[in-house]
Amino acid sequence: MKIGLFFGSFNPIHVGHLIIANTMATSTDLEQVWFVVSPQNPFKKTKSLLHEFDRFDMVERAIADNSRLKATNIEFSMPRPSYTIDTLTRLSEKYPQHNLRLIMGEDNLAQFANWKNHEKILEYYGLNVYPRPRSIESPFKVHPNVHLVEAPLLDISATYIRDCIRLNRSIRYMVPELVEEMIERKKFYV
Repeated sequence: MKIGLFFGSFNPIHVGHLIIANTMATSTDLEQVWFVVSPQNPFKKTKSLLHEFDRFDMVERAIADNSRLKATNIEFSMPRPSYTIDTLTRLSEKYPQHNLRLIMGEDNLAQFANWKNHEKILEYYGLNVYPRPRSIESPFKVHPNVHLVEAPLLDISATYIRDCIRLNRSIRYMVPELVEEMIERKKFYV
C-alpha cells in the first residue's frame, strides 16, 4: 500500500491539515495518509506544546470518520527530538509491506537541505509537496522524487488558533467540532 506520512505537532490539528491530508489521499496515488504526531519538533520550541497524548487524541477525533486517514504515535517511543529519517526507518522496519512517502509543505522544502539525511529521504521515500503561502523557491522542486501536488492554499496556523483561544475568540470552523469540544472541555491553550 502507498502511504503518505504527514508529520507535525498538530497543536492543535485544524482544517488546513485535514484538507491537505484528504487532498493527498484522494488526488494522488497514495492510498492512505498517516498523521505522524511528533512529540517534539527539532526546529520548534516546546513551550506551548500540549502533551503528545492530548494532541494524538485530537488527531484521532478529527479523522475518525475517514478510513483513508490514520494517526500514528510511533515517535512517542523514540529518542527526542525525533528526526524524520529515523522515523521513516522505524516505520519501514515495522511496515515493510508499505511504500512510504513524505508529505510536506512547500515552505519546508526551502529548508529541506538542513534536515538530517535529507538525501536518503529523497532517494528512498520521496516527497509529496503541497503549496504554502509565501514559500521561498527551492531547487528541490525539480528533483525527480519530488511530486508537487495541487492543493488549496490555506493560510491558517495552529499558532493563530491558540492565540484565538487565549483571547477568548471563536475557533469554530477552524478545527473540527469534536476537537473544538475537547479543547473547551479540557481548557487547552488558555
